[in-house]
Amino acid sequence: MRDVLWRGEDVIAALGAHLTDAPHADWQAAGLAIDTRDLLSGDIFVALPGARAHGHDYVASAFESGAAAALVENGFDAATLETDAVLLRVDDVLSALETLARAARQRSSAQIIAITGSVGKTGTKASLADALSKSGLVHAAERSFNNHIGVPLSLARLPQNADYGVFELGMNHAGEIAALVDMVRPHCAIITTIAAAHIENFDSMDALAATKAEILSGIETGGSAILPFDNAYFGMLKSKAETHKIKVLSFSAEGHSDADIHISRAKLHATCSCVSAMLETQAIAYKIGAPGIHLVANSLAVLGATQLVGADLALAALSLGEQDGMAGRGARYHLGAEHAPITLIDESYNANPTSMAAALDTLGLMPRKGRGRRIAVLGDMAELGDRAAELHAAMADKTEAADIDLVITCGALMQNLHNALPPGRVGAHAADHQAALAILRDELQQDDVVMVKGSNSSRMGLVVEGLIDRLTETEQQKEAL
Repeated sequence: MRDVLWRGEDVIAALGAHLTDAPHADWQAAGLAIDTRDLLSGDIFVALPGARAHGHDYVASAFESGAAAALVENGFDAATLETDAVLLRVDDVLSALETLARAARQRSSAQIIAITGSVGKTGTKASLADALSKSGLVHAAERSFNNHIGVPLSLARLPQNADYGVFELGMNHAGEIAALVDMVRPHCAIITTIAAAHIENFDSMDALAATKAEILSGIETGGSAILPFDNAYFGMLKSKAETHKIKVLSFSAEGHSDADIHISRAKLHATCSCVSAMLETQAIAYKIGAPGIHLVANSLAVLGATQLVGADLALAALSLGEQDGMAGRGARYHLGAEHAPITLIDESYNANPTSMAAALDTLGLMPRKGRGRRIAVLGDMAELGDRAAELHAAMADKTEAADIDLVITCGALMQNLHNALPPGRVGAHAADHQAALAILRDELQQDDVVMVKGSNSSRMGLVVEGLIDRLTETEQQKEAL
């Protein structure tokens, strides 16, 4: 049985001014859900309006699944519901959810950490949550719940007895992080890096960097920020932090000794990394259970945050060795024949030039076996604005540096990379994800290592799913013969 998250009387008190018809208070809830497919018995169902459907259409289903209450707009027709259904009627459901999130933050004594950056937010969040879990009860946002809905939902789910809370803050436009951090009010903030992601929504990289820096405006008095020393915008970020009287710890994966946290030595392997680092005056050595210099950089921020919030640093370092690739962010699958499998690296959850380059570098660490090849399947990178063609073509140098054997491109923008590739690395070009999957089905051979990456709009995740299904089915058929 799940613990009680909210008592009815506390929800009603928190929503106060929002409620037009306060229901009885003799109930309790164990969670919140905005989708009936995710709802568990005892949850509050938050009936948000949507572009395709309104949450009101699913209220009855939510109560059938055991919802404790439903947060609905005033105009909701309850005629089909049981008379004892608890309805929290408000003028604006999202605004009421934000108020409940603020109430959760107000009652919490947890150390709160917020993470933003152009890449690495979700992975850093997951690593930090694992690290802090060795020292106490951790609440972390699910999946990539980092926008104007996901953040208040995650915050409203914060248990009152949590020791640590870890939240991810994303943005597409100026002002969005400022609004989110005003709710979260972290004691510590991490900016992973600043790079050309969502750049089409900004006049310049300077404007994008200023928007990421909004996270510094909401840090609690006496709080701290962990900032990327290797980034071109470090000076600006540090200056902003100092304006807000925030303690700054800088981190460097390039080993700059002027950074507060920096690598002394790092050995990158195909499946892991071994790191020696300095955390201010303390030396520490640890292993990361997944490969890539980008994860080494994220690990420095994780350890810095662990130290700042007073958790056990040694246990946090050990937790990094347990790290594994997440679905869409480095998960690995061995498919097909057991003696000569095809290795699939799933990097399909979103892409920008920085994360694409990191994924190619990681593929380049994979040793070749037999006649196997390193194959990159790359879909369009979205929201790059006027420089989109140039930034796609520039990936040719990255494939060369990583010594990728074959590059299969997918989408109109990736045609620019296809045209820029050296002849020896050029694979087929596909118009869409379905065509890319068909090409791969014919192209792949034993011992190949294939990495799939692209922005979500390129639907490269479906290529991953299709390969897993097809290669699994093929092996099952062989076993049946």
